[in-house]
Amino acid sequence: MNHQLAFLGLGVMGAPMAKNLANAPCQIKVWNRTKNRPHIQPLLQESSLTMVDTIAEAVESAEIIFTCLGDVPDVEEVLLSESGVINFAPPNSLVVDFSTIGSTAVKNIASQLEKKQIRFLDAPISGGDIGAQQGTLTIMVGGKEKDFRECLPYLEIMGKNITHCGDVGSGQGVKLCNQVLASLHMVALCEAMKLAQVQNIDPNLIVKVCSTGAAGSWALSNLGKKIIEEDFEPGFMIKHILKDLRLIQETLQDRHLPGVELANQLFQVSAELNEGEGYNQGAQGMINAYQNLENFN
Repeated sequence: MNHQLAFLGLGVMGAPMAKNLANAPCQIKVWNRTKNRPHIQPLLQESSLTMVDTIAEAVESAEIIFTCLGDVPDVEEVLLSESGVINFAPPNSLVVDFSTIGSTAVKNIASQLEKKQIRFLDAPISGGDIGAQQGTLTIMVGGKEKDFRECLPYLEIMGKNITHCGDVGSGQGVKLCNQVLASLHMVALCEAMKLAQVQNIDPNLIVKVCSTGAAGSWALSNLGKKIIEEDFEPGFMIKHILKDLRLIQETLQDRHLPGVELANQLFQVSAELNEGEGYNQGAQGMINAYQNLENFN
């Protein structure tokens, strides 16, 4: 593994992923839109990451460029704008985007990059901040098999379950299915906790006992305790799951999945609490929506 790397986007997920690469160790330059975020200076002190001021500086000599961003406009700005990757990355470099933005967007991005002889993989991730920190993410990859194989050693530093799903866009397709499951697991977790409350059952028992049976889930094992402790710090923000649910509904077009619509409704209620502070809480903040429902006041 001797590629020159760049990593663009040092948020809750991107920062620990880049740190794991640097600790491998890999040669890596990093860029973030906002350099003075509280977590960034400690990140640079604890690793060999090299922070640069512009996208151009980050990618001008990079062979593989990782991006971990927010919504479609963010990815398009970083990759396709005048100051973006498309105008500064070397020919034959490989862009690997970890964002969740849907298959339509990534197919368009891949087409635009291809005109500049830049290769592309969509590689959305799952596993939350815990998975990013521990290097145990699930990574769903779409693109050419050859490009996937070239990038795989680096993906294995950041993730544990890595699957080539098919052509560009297929990683996004699998990720949206993942988000259906994740959002409905959160509905189930919140309602189990509320039922425990009605029965005067210690909610810790729900996590301890139910995690070992057929009802076990990542959400129950990892977020159940946070709900009990009223810890709503984000590993994955509600505003991001709302974005993913929007992408699912756009993919469905005029079709309907009632469970998805229910999850979207509950996340939206929780997001708007406290003058919109809920948008930046972790997905476990959905439990707060139930405080506003009839019979749970």
